[in-house]
Amino acid sequence: MSTYGKATKEMPQGTIKRLISAKGFGFIEGESGELFFHRSAVEGVSFDELREGQTVEYREGRGPKGPRAEEVRLV
Repeated sequence: MSTYGKATKEMPQGTIKRLISAKGFGFIEGESGELFFHRSAVEGVSFDELREGQTVEYREGRGPKGPRAEEVRLV
């Protein structure tokens, strides 16, 4: 069952602040600050459908360079 369009209470929400489409990544302003995310972490829509200012939910993880957003979904 898809969760697209349905906020999951266990997952924090944030706003897409910046997208670097040519390189396939972006940044989310979340509850704990700014988080990096890669296009491979986007679920339910393609990376190219995302726009700055959209609200997303995500799971916070750790990448090689610090915190990152995983399981990124539009709300």
